[in-house]
Amino acid sequence: MAPKRDYYEVLGIDRNASKDEIKKAYRKLAVRYHPDKNPDDKTAEEKFKEATEAYEVLGDEERRKMYNQFGHEGVNAQAGGFRGFRSSSDFEDLFSGFSDIFGSDFFESFFGFGDAFGRSRGGSSQQRAARQRATRGSDIRYDINLSLEEAAFGKKIEIQLSRLEHCQKCGGTGSKEGSGYVTCPQCGGNGQITRSQGFFTIASTCPTCRGTGKVIKDYCPVCKGSGQVKKNRKIVLDIEPGVEDGTVLRLHGEGNAGQQGGSHGDLIVVVHQKPHPFFLRKGNNVICEVPVSVFQAILGAEIKVPTLDGKMVKINIPPGTESGKVFRLKKEGIPYFKRWGKGDQLVKVIVQIPKNLSSKEKKVLHELNTVRKDTDTPSLLRVNDFK
Repeated sequence: MAPKRDYYEVLGIDRNASKDEIKKAYRKLAVRYHPDKNPDDKTAEEKFKEATEAYEVLGDEERRKMYNQFGHEGVNAQAGGFRGFRSSSDFEDLFSGFSDIFGSDFFESFFGFGDAFGRSRGGSSQQRAARQRATRGSDIRYDINLSLEEAAFGKKIEIQLSRLEHCQKCGGTGSKEGSGYVTCPQCGGNGQITRSQGFFTIASTCPTCRGTGKVIKDYCPVCKGSGQVKKNRKIVLDIEPGVEDGTVLRLHGEGNAGQQGGSHGDLIVVVHQKPHPFFLRKGNNVICEVPVSVFQAILGAEIKVPTLDGKMVKINIPPGTESGKVFRLKKEGIPYFKRWGKGDQLVKVIVQIPKNLSSKEKKVLHELNTVRKDTDTPSLLRVNDFK
């Protein structure tokens, strides 16, 4: 028989770890190796037992002191093997967050301990059936593609989607009129199925009745027992100005209907912004590049630039403007989402060098070059000139 591993090594913690660190380490391993998540996996089952035993020792201050002083022999002499959780408060505190991982029936199924700690989610099968039949419907995701203008200034968009709605014939119960429910034949009305693995008794929710202990006697002829039917629905989306790429909009109650008459889920709308041929969005600013001739850059000029809302705005290009110069148009950008104000429009000037010059144009430029006395040996720029 292989020797037992060091308990600190099993939990992957330091010997000076705090009680919270020990608890956190065990929770992580319990989630990973729990038998319900690893059915028929003997290796996972052994690792789960090993981690539980380690926590039982290191999570108890007195037993931890004995272990630190005498090792495995010290705790084995004190108490043999797995002792079980010490109290209901210890159990609930340790696994308080596990229902989000294993589902709402976690405290009922984990080791079959539900009722023992007062955390069972109901007593009789009738009580569980009344509680669990009505469940919230699932959410629906819908992706929309907007132009930059639509994202900037908002728009009302009508969409059509297919969703689950409550069956009108049976009112969402899934049962034929006058039929009702009978005891689940698989679990005998308990709502749970138990099985033994080693020295553990594992209780899991019955897959047939989903923990209610009851099943429909005769199914509704329209929805075939599901209580739900597929229908198309038109919804008008009010896209507010300034929405960004990747924004998630939630419309409450517009998702799928829940089972057994449960409430609708939500409609999750994900916004995608299409590229624009002229403007580039940076937050609430828009950037554009405008070409100017070399003569406009040298002598100065007044040019007209289009804005995102379609109007033309004049910009004065001062004499001697270099390529790459950026001009700012205040409040010509994109409105802020759900608040007052707008961004700016940044106009980057790109000086274009003329090509295919005529002989007359070349002669004039040669004369200008002579007057300016430009040489073929330019002076070097200082490093600071590049900043």
